[in-house]
Amino acid sequence: MRNLFKWVRTYIIITLGLFLHALGWTAFLIPAEITGGGITGVATLIYYASGFPIGLSYFVINSFFLLISFRLLGIGFGIKTIVAVALLSFILGLLQQIITEPVVHDTFLSTVIGGMLAGAGVGVVFTQGGSTGGTDNIAMIINKYKNITPGRIILYLDLIIISSSYFIFGSIEKIVYGYVTMAVVAYAIDMVLSGSKQTYQLFVFSPKYEEIANNIAENVKRGITLIDAEGWYTKQKTKIVMVMIRKHETNDILKIVKKIDPDAFVSQNNVMGVYGKGFDVLKH
Repeated sequence: MRNLFKWVRTYIIITLGLFLHALGWTAFLIPAEITGGGITGVATLIYYASGFPIGLSYFVINSFFLLISFRLLGIGFGIKTIVAVALLSFILGLLQQIITEPVVHDTFLSTVIGGMLAGAGVGVVFTQGGSTGGTDNIAMIINKYKNITPGRIILYLDLIIISSSYFIFGSIEKIVYGYVTMAVVAYAIDMVLSGSKQTYQLFVFSPKYEEIANNIAENVKRGITLIDAEGWYTKQKTKIVMVMIRKHETNDILKIVKKIDPDAFVSQNNVMGVYGKGFDVLKH
């Protein structure tokens, strides 16, 4: 039952992220005729040139690259990417029909707001282990055969896609707004991912440290360290429970502590980085 709830929660969050991403495009970027990066940018160019629905072209292009990726790289993207591509295609098509008038009429505001929503949406999807496919797939295919980092490939592709808008609008200004959108999207993604990876260090002081440690290990699935200590006033030997957790797990730990020992003393510290199993990979 708990696994089912976790699965449902994951896909609800992914859907919310996809909705934010699609809203940024359909309500702000597309009405302002701003082209961003990725396959959504390609679908937008096709729409500007021919009027072909963005959701449909996004689905067709992504399906093509997914099939190639599965053949060359194996089915390593998982079901989440397939579901995300299908959902985003549907949401883009739906919102494009609903939103027929620009939400704001200032191009710069449309660039910033649309970029923030689009980037935040992708960031939310990433936090759940999902992907919107697109140029990520192309980058991984090229990286398999050429010694070029995926990040650089995605950057080059986005520059090409945005610059291509000149052939439709004949405007350098539109290209500049597209580059601004690309920067805002990247910043928003980083902000969301940094928030989701924020780590806390908790020290729990309680005579019921064994029960607290067992509950944390069983329910939160985090490793615990017991530190030998001695109360200066009482002169009694005890142990301190130390645990490293993600930000979203904080409430789970505090509920466990409160349930077992409402009088426990808890110290919570925000740490700069944690590397190892269950956290970030040590790269240096």
